[in-house]
This record gives sequence, structure tokens and C-alpha cells, in this order.
Amino acid sequence: MARRLFALLALGAAVAALCAGCAPTDTRYYVGPFEQNQELRELFRLFNREKDQENRFVLITQIAAGLANTGRIDREILFLTTHVEKNPADMYNGFYLLLVADAYRDMKAVPIAIHYYRRILSNYGDLLVKGSSIHLQCLRELLSLETNPEEKIGHYKELFSRFPDQSPGTNWYYMAKSYEEVGEWEQAIQAYQKYIGSTQTQISSDSRALREATEKVSFYYYPDKNWTMPDLNDLVAGVKDAILTKNISKLRKYQAQVNFFQEPWGQQLVESENVNYNITNYLPSSNVSIDPQIDISANDNEATLRTTGWNMRPPIWYLYFRRVDFPANPEINGQWEWAGIYLGEKL
Repeated sequence: MARRLFALLALGAAVAALCAGCAPTDTRYYVGPFEQNQELRELFRLFNREKDQENRFVLITQIAAGLANTGRIDREILFLTTHVEKNPADMYNGFYLLLVADAYRDMKAVPIAIHYYRRILSNYGDLLVKGSSIHLQCLRELLSLETNPEEKIGHYKELFSRFPDQSPGTNWYYMAKSYEEVGEWEQAIQAYQKYIGSTQTQISSDSRALREATEKVSFYYYPDKNWTMPDLNDLVAGVKDAILTKNISKLRKYQAQVNFFQEPWGQQLVESENVNYNITNYLPSSNVSIDPQIDISANDNEATLRTTGWNMRPPIWYLYFRRVDFPANPEINGQWEWAGIYLGEKL
């Protein structure tokens, strides 16, 4: 029904031409000199005389827009909430409160906006306005504003359940992040798998999202993660010795068994290239020199070791080490792994 209401919006265009001399019913909503508020005054006059609910809907939305356009969002909120309180049976109250929630969002009053979005979902039926579901709008806003991961998980579940066609695959990625925050690792991995298998995986704000999700799933399900070590110096010393003695079996022991990569600095190779790569193919024919010092990142979670003399172009390789991010297993989480190789001189 609400979808047909916007055919009535032409009413607003004719309002200013109608009688503007009638006294306003409630001066709380008027701002500025009289001549600047003739349209609002007439809208209120028509609203107070109108009995048809659909026509009242049009007038209410125009009054709210008029108040907002004058810079008095506080009066817009007062008008809408007063109407809802006095007319609890109005079938459009959910939409009016959506306008209130959006107003508070625009005022950066996020906790109050969240309160109203939740209230609409809990207490008011869904409406289609201009073809858009007000419940879908509420869920999208809540997922944007909410910081509590448990609340966000609930909103994602409702979104996927009620609006599967309006839920891009990237939502599974963010749902997985929320599961991680509350320590629900199995659910997080399942959400990552659904993200990986979706048709929409590109996230403009995070170009590494798909790679990160794929690595987490592979690492989670790999049975024996015995290549990780608690001490970085011990791991580096073992890798150095294996390279200098050209001990291929020992080198394989230290190499990460999943997600091991080889790529130029700042460029990702496709997965098939990583799978076919094997460092041991180049070790026997190379005369490798290794820098005496390892370069540890400022965050103490990554490190690189410069090596030269590889029988491949470019001959300079940086061995990359990182801490394992795997809270699902506290015994492994925070240990070190030799995770890959960057080719060429460091950028």
C-alpha cells in the first residue's frame, strides 16, 4: 500500500499556492519569520483537517522534510515522535520512526539511532516505501553502526534469513569477523567458507580479504601444524642452517605446509603459481648468502631475512616470517612460522 503513496507527493507542489493565512495549530514546529514558513503552516493546516491515512502519510513526510530542511532536526524528531505516541494504531509509524532514527544518525547520536532501529524491527511490521523495505534499511544501518559483535551476529542472521537476495557475499566475511571477536571459531570458519564460495568476494576497503579468508580456512582444517615454533630465533637459525647446508628435507620441515607463498614485493601471484612453486628446486644449484641480522617489524609480528645468490631472477629473496594468528588453539596462537618468500629487493 505504501508504494502507491508517492503518487500523492504532487500534493506538496501545490501547497504553497493554497491559503496560507490560517493560524498554525502548534507554533513549536515553526522557525524563522512568518513569510518563510507559509508552506509549513499550510501543510500543518491540511494535516489537521485530513482524515485519510494515506494522505496524512504524505503530509507527515513533507512536514518532516520541511522541518529538516530548515535545519531544525530537533523539531522534526519532536513532530514525528509526538505523532507516533498519540496515534499508536497508525500503520506507518514504523516508517516515521525510521525517519527519527535516520535523523539521530545524522546528528551522530549513534546510541539513540540504534535504539530506534531496533525498536522498529521489534515492534513494527515491515513496510515497502519506494520499493524498499524499512526492516532491510534498519538492518543495514544497524550493521553499519553497531559495535557489539554479538548484536551484529544476530542482525546478520536476520538479514540472511529474511533478505537472502539483498545480502551480498561480503556480509559473510564481516559476520565471520564478528564470530572471531566472540571466540566462535567454528562458526567463523563456516562463514568464511560461505564468503569464499559466494559470487561477490571483492571488498573495496580490503583487497586482501579473500586471500585472508582462504588462508584462515586452509590453516584451520590442516591437521598437523608442527612447522610452527615458539621462538623466532630458533626458527630462523634452523632455516639458515638448512639453506647453507643445502639440506632439502630439513628445509621442508620448517616451511609452512599451507598458504606458503612466493611473490614480488607488492604483487600477489595467482594461487596456481604458488602451488607449483617449490624452493627446493632452486637450492641445489644456488650459492646462497644470508644476511646476519633479521629485520623485525615495528609491531613485532612479522620479520624478513634477506638472502642473495639464488639461481633465479631476481636472485635476491626475502624470507618472510610471521606470528601465527590462530586463537582457536592457544598452544599455537602467537608462535612463528616461515610463511613465504618475497622476490626482489625490498621496496
